[in-house]
Amino acid sequence: MGSATTRAGRQKRLAQRAAKPVVDPCPPGQTGGTYKPLRDDELQSIYDTALKLLANLGLGEVPERLRIDLLAAGAKDGAPGRITFPPRLVEEAINQAPTSFVLHGRDAARSITVGDEAVHFGTGGAAVQTLDVDSRLYRPSTLQDLHDFTRLQDTLPNISWYTRCCVATDIADSFDLDVNTVYALLKNTTKPTATSFTLAGHVAPIVEMLDIAAGGAGEFAKRPFMKAHISPIISPMRFGEDAVDVVYQCVAHNIPMSCITAAQAGATAPATMAGFLAQSLAETLASLVMVHAIQPGYPMIFSNWPLVIDLRTGAFAGGSGETAVLNAASAQLSNWLGLVSGVACSMTDAKAIDAQYGAEKGLTSMAAALAGGNLIYESSGMTASLLGVSFEAFILDDEMHSNTYRALRGIEVSTDNIGYDAILEAVLGDGHFLGSAQTLAAMERDYFYPTHADREQLRTWAENGAKDAWSVANEHVRAVLSTHKPAYLSPDQQREIKARFNILLD
Repeated sequence: MGSATTRAGRQKRLAQRAAKPVVDPCPPGQTGGTYKPLRDDELQSIYDTALKLLANLGLGEVPERLRIDLLAAGAKDGAPGRITFPPRLVEEAINQAPTSFVLHGRDAARSITVGDEAVHFGTGGAAVQTLDVDSRLYRPSTLQDLHDFTRLQDTLPNISWYTRCCVATDIADSFDLDVNTVYALLKNTTKPTATSFTLAGHVAPIVEMLDIAAGGAGEFAKRPFMKAHISPIISPMRFGEDAVDVVYQCVAHNIPMSCITAAQAGATAPATMAGFLAQSLAETLASLVMVHAIQPGYPMIFSNWPLVIDLRTGAFAGGSGETAVLNAASAQLSNWLGLVSGVACSMTDAKAIDAQYGAEKGLTSMAAALAGGNLIYESSGMTASLLGVSFEAFILDDEMHSNTYRALRGIEVSTDNIGYDAILEAVLGDGHFLGSAQTLAAMERDYFYPTHADREQLRTWAENGAKDAWSVANEHVRAVLSTHKPAYLSPDQQREIKARFNILLD
């Protein structure tokens, strides 16, 4: 049994580890790309097939305004009601697309540069059910939930950008829904944010709200701190007119876009993985050509999200190994083309915070990160095949991301840290490395110390209440929501917004 001095020293060391380190050993933006599920010849074959689909089949249900712009850019009329894309036009769009750009935060210190090989975890989803922190059962998501999720994630360092994770099902009017969603984001975080617009007519008035937060008319467009999530392609291979209208409005107001393709293997895309990747790539390239035809070089995140269903039942299978490899391959394809890549992973099908939850999230998010997905959507908080979202999951996922970033960081090898002299000194001296200068330096620089994962002895764990991960995270959630109440809008800004919009919750 240790002495009081030993126990006090151990407690002091634990407190030091729990404190925020001077140097974060695993910050967001680590380099990915080492996992390559596709060979170069396979990448080329999938790309060539995508080009053939675009050149020979093309896209259907093309809105007339877009058809005119596409033809002017070099597209061709195809079969009745379809428009085709010559390879030259597709490659022109790829070559003029940015390889990286800044996603601004309202707080400039929270802005991130997306693209190249940097990996960032963020959010997404439109969950209609929230896992209640009291009952631990699902209930319809509310506007209050959205405010609470937003201020919770505001404290989590590994969520690089925040998209609304749930739909406020207690708001029936679509304009009020879009307005109050944006207001919740503006009030509760200064990270880069993202939202969606139900209709194109909602964009301009909401930009007026964004201008108020930015400091005046026209200020948001100078430094846009919110991007739009849009799905302009409906699989298989046709445009969605309402979403295309939103694209035009976003370009007019300088709102960066994630153009998302979300085909489902065996339903709206081939069940074979190679065929799926070819069609999904063609559809996302069609989004890129569309944006190129409207404004060449416009900042668009190439969001090719392969989704998988259980072919026996038709149920979504977001936590599957197939989801992991397909999204990793999608990231590899996008990066191979030099485009800013977005994929969707960590979409567990588990309902509870349990072993299935941890296994599926860990598998799929690590695969996407290792493959170099620039933005990994859905990776924080989502449960129940994207139908649900959990406060506790946000906490646990944030810690998971730290471990993933640490794995991506890899091992630095240098004359200093390989430690030949330190090994000699330890072996010929004290016979151990505890307390050596090299160990103390590496302790904070190279190692991540989790806050929630339990590394205690069995007896200590039992004495502390034998808590599982769900319970530990639940305590953290309650602490944050009771204390972190940001007001990132000034009283004057709030008054001006409320005078012009129907704000339903403050």
